[in-house]
Amino acid sequence: MSQQKWWQTAIFYQIYPRSFADGNGDGIGDFKGMTEKLDYLKGLGVDGLWLSPHFPSPNWDCGYDISDYENVAPEYGTLEDFKAFLHAAHARGMRLILDLVLNHTSDEHAWFLESKSSRDNPKADWYVWKDPLPASPISNPRNGGGVPKGRRGPPNNWQSCFDGPAWTYVPERGQYYYHYFMKQQPDLNWRNPEVKAAMWRAARFWLDMGVDGFRLDALGTIYEDPDLTPHTVPMTLAELRHFSDVATTPEEKKLAEKYWFDMYKNQWGGPGLHDLMQELRHVLDEYPGDRMLVGEDDNIDYMGNGDDELHMVFNFPLMRTERLTPDWVRANQTERLRRLDALPARGWGCNTLGNHDCSRVLTRYGDRVHDDQLARLHLALLMTMRGTPFLYNGEEIGMTDLVIPDPVKLRDTMATWYYDSLINKLKVEPALAAQRAGAMSRDKDRTPLQWRDAPNGGFCPEGVTPWLPVNPDYAAGVNVEAQENDPDSLLNFYRRMLKVRKDTSALVEGEYQAVHEKAEDYLAFRRSLPEQQVLVVLNFSGKKLVLDFTDLRSKPARTIYPSGNPAELSLAKINLEPFGILISELL
Repeated sequence: MSQQKWWQTAIFYQIYPRSFADGNGDGIGDFKGMTEKLDYLKGLGVDGLWLSPHFPSPNWDCGYDISDYENVAPEYGTLEDFKAFLHAAHARGMRLILDLVLNHTSDEHAWFLESKSSRDNPKADWYVWKDPLPASPISNPRNGGGVPKGRRGPPNNWQSCFDGPAWTYVPERGQYYYHYFMKQQPDLNWRNPEVKAAMWRAARFWLDMGVDGFRLDALGTIYEDPDLTPHTVPMTLAELRHFSDVATTPEEKKLAEKYWFDMYKNQWGGPGLHDLMQELRHVLDEYPGDRMLVGEDDNIDYMGNGDDELHMVFNFPLMRTERLTPDWVRANQTERLRRLDALPARGWGCNTLGNHDCSRVLTRYGDRVHDDQLARLHLALLMTMRGTPFLYNGEEIGMTDLVIPDPVKLRDTMATWYYDSLINKLKVEPALAAQRAGAMSRDKDRTPLQWRDAPNGGFCPEGVTPWLPVNPDYAAGVNVEAQENDPDSLLNFYRRMLKVRKDTSALVEGEYQAVHEKAEDYLAFRRSLPEQQVLVVLNFSGKKLVLDFTDLRSKPARTIYPSGNPAELSLAKINLEPFGILISELL
């Protein structure tokens, strides 16, 4: 009998609430709409849901600036609507994890309003406050570290990752507060035990309600360098983004990458994070049902000994390539699984190819010729790798990025800030600035889910303006209704492939072993249990392959996919179509 936990056998699906399903017809997704679509998700084959932030928020950062950790944003419904959604998901055998933003709050949170009011307030030390400093000779006004002569400036030259300097001055206190993200997202002071106690109460609020765990947002930013060591990059954030945009040579691209690391290396991973994760793990372990933590980070160190910090971290290194190749995947698996296996309590992987912060899978890894075939191949990769897979809403129908060329229609404030900086500070021509802002905006991969060939893609009623434009390709078959009854659609391929994973125990919990490790055109590996061995072969090329796997064993195999009816397969001559997929059980 399997000893695996529910989160090891689950297939997760990320719901972006604002864009998933509009139940009340106001152009914004909500809990009513999400609840109505649970049968669709059950039919897709997912059994774990990750819900992006649903908390009250001014929405400077699309909900990641939280003003109340223990409530629901009114545009999404009420707390009772959330409970109805949670109970309905559980009734269908689906677990639910929430986004937990630990690093910062909204600047409209009651805690921050108190903290900034005076240095004597009981919550004065709940955020990271520092006194102004004289202009420093280490840097100059150009990179944010200095100030004009005769004025006192910020504590150092750190930059926020969204919109310029990481320090904002508050006259009421005569001090600066620190924000790794935008100025509307002040960083909490986690060295204050009262902050920890308040945040653990918020976590318990949802755990008491029955949620099954949390995805931890940006956990690496929680503690910064306590010495406030300045960075040495000779650029502002806007200049560095622009430099990255126009870099063309390998040398320029390498320098840009170095500058990005150097600009933020002192703002990540400060001391104390492992102790903090252990505390949060203790909170979850108080509850029955194997509540789970997955971190928005790829650092396996945050899993502690494998049983005392996070349950999983994302395998983001798998995504950091312009093109997925057999060599890339093999190298990734060798490194990640070696590190996970080395933990005292063996670690468990977590694989994904997309989320709300990056281009959609089909856009990112397609070649504009074989996009549909590659989308299927990449899903097969996720469903056959060792570790828990995470999918992003809309991938199952082949949604693509929608670059919004009109800055007025952008909702991602990071992009609107960049547009303004390009125009007013870097003097970039407006049309080019709009193009670059649209391309870097996260809005392009957050557009509403396309349910049918109808105005607004069926997301909201005709005549209602959705919160973001709907990709017009809904009229070309990129919608749920059009694909529902087409057996060859991408949607139904997703359903079949998710079922293959669930029905094949070796794919869920078997060991991984690469085979034919020098192959350039195809990726082959075994997933093995004592009672079952499965061979996976994925053709990453556009040519037909004839392969021989008799080096594995002389006995035949039984096809699991693509055959609808399992058939005997000779390992001596495997015919694999361009971008073909073969999953077979070794007999």
